[in-house]
Amino acid sequence: MTRRSWIVLALAVIVVGVLLGATASAQELQTVRLSEVVRSVFYSPQYVALELGFFRDEGLEIDLSTAWGADKGAAALISGSVDVGFFGPEAAIYIYQQGAVDHIVGFAQLTARDGSFFMTRDPEEEFEWDNVRGKTIVGARIGGVPQMVLEWVLKKHGIKPFEDVEIITSLAFEAAVGAFESGLGDYIAQFEPALSEIEARGRGKIVASLGAEAGPITYTVYHAQKSRLEREPELFARFTRAIYRGQQWVADHTAEEVAEVVSPYFPLIDHDVLVKSIRRYQEIDAWTPNPVPQEPHFMHLQAVMLEAGELENTVPFAELMNTEIAQKVMDEMQ
Repeated sequence: MTRRSWIVLALAVIVVGVLLGATASAQELQTVRLSEVVRSVFYSPQYVALELGFFRDEGLEIDLSTAWGADKGAAALISGSVDVGFFGPEAAIYIYQQGAVDHIVGFAQLTARDGSFFMTRDPEEEFEWDNVRGKTIVGARIGGVPQMVLEWVLKKHGIKPFEDVEIITSLAFEAAVGAFESGLGDYIAQFEPALSEIEARGRGKIVASLGAEAGPITYTVYHAQKSRLEREPELFARFTRAIYRGQQWVADHTAEEVAEVVSPYFPLIDHDVLVKSIRRYQEIDAWTPNPVPQEPHFMHLQAVMLEAGELENTVPFAELMNTEIAQKVMDEMQ
């Protein structure tokens, strides 16, 4: 063989070795199918954990999908088409009260309060809650926590939902913002970064945070089927460890730094809008400092559900929230 042939052969061997090594590494990772309820800056610690390789450090490859609704995410989890469902615990409560034998259980919490902000169409409005009387709000799905928290906040200010103010609840989550910007309604309650985008275009003004108004609540939680949590606790501990690292990283960094990391998950969002959205969530302490679910906040969620008429009896915290996995992770990392 000529010298050139030997060089080509050597390069080919190196390339094959690299490819085989990459394949072997990929095979060592355990795939976890994760369904998130919606795509939002509200879930920045999760995207940080994904982007900075915290899950891969735990030997996990995350197959991420977006359900666009807690009801859809819970259905995917029950059917076995995903391994972990990330959504509000109201879905777990509904399923438990229907008598499911192998119900779903939350094992790690990410958000500490409602992530919805409240926007007026009029950028010049001097907002007070009484202003909504006789007007129309673009709300969310009946039975979902965003809608129930909206109703809770309105009642807190002496406003009767559906009597003193009209609330549109028939729109899909992903369609609500476009409908509002096209002229539907006087106000809207919605997650970021959608409202900051509208504000940047001069077509509305954010005037309140529903999360700040309603206080701490068990809002968005990672769930798995009860039997699998009991069967594979170490798998979910590894998952929780990655989430906790994401929470810690976000707590220790600026909105600008967080935006740089999570931007691949929001490719169409202007950088300044992304930074502003993250800063809004930082200002209201939107994220829990650790992944351990808290009983008082879970009971507050059920109080909101009772007030909305979506719940007849409360469910014991221990039935639907597993704190052992997250607490063990915290203890090991401190």
